[in-house]
Amino acid sequence: MERIKAVSKREQSQTCLNSAEREQARPKVKILLVDDDRQNSEFLQKFLEVEGYEVTYAENGRNGWEAFAAAKPDLVLLDVNMPEMNGFEVARLIREHDHDVLIFFLTDRTEKADRLKGFFLQGNDYIPKPFYPEELIAKIKERFEHRQPVHPSRITIGQTIFDRDLSTIEINGTVQHLSARQSEILVLLTQNIGQTVERDTILKTVWGNDSYANSLALNVQITYLRKALASDTTISIVSLKKRGLILEVDNG
Repeated sequence: MERIKAVSKREQSQTCLNSAEREQARPKVKILLVDDDRQNSEFLQKFLEVEGYEVTYAENGRNGWEAFAAAKPDLVLLDVNMPEMNGFEVARLIREHDHDVLIFFLTDRTEKADRLKGFFLQGNDYIPKPFYPEELIAKIKERFEHRQPVHPSRITIGQTIFDRDLSTIEINGTVQHLSARQSEILVLLTQNIGQTVERDTILKTVWGNDSYANSLALNVQITYLRKALASDTTISIVSLKKRGLILEVDNG
């Protein structure tokens, strides 16, 4: 049975006493824990929750994959040896849909080949069992605390993968290149999904001023963007007359 190392009751008590202070200092990080060892997982879940993290638990790989979309985690903690679907298979599915969520493998499979496979699947860390919960907490803190917020290069909107660095969109395996201005417009819209982005904001951000000529150019670029996104029926760019634009996404 794969295990985590226990901490003493005194250590747990001290953790509880300080948890409120730590939670105030830390943004809420959502964690999906996927492990078939229920007993140790319940202990680890409670430890993480005391530390101020929001934890969703799944007891096998298939349930973990099904929980992923609903939980929308910032971090996935994955056991490898599990029934239904192993951790490597879950990681592969996650990476097909999300390139930004962090994945930590927690496992007693410590051979070089297993570690390399974990990193080949774009895992962000590989922690051998047994481990101390404090060790895991330290790694999570290193990833999520004391860092500037960043916007991911690749994001998924509807059925479209938008890469802001490469100025490309990918829909059903077909990649299209956007112009620099089309990409800048789409960045603004994706940062404000479902909300109105004022025309003046777009014009001043993308063109530098809100002149009449640039306003006409914006209309042209929106026409090109709509054409590029046309094969994804789950998203649409809605124009509000004399106000701005809204990127609407129908996630079903």
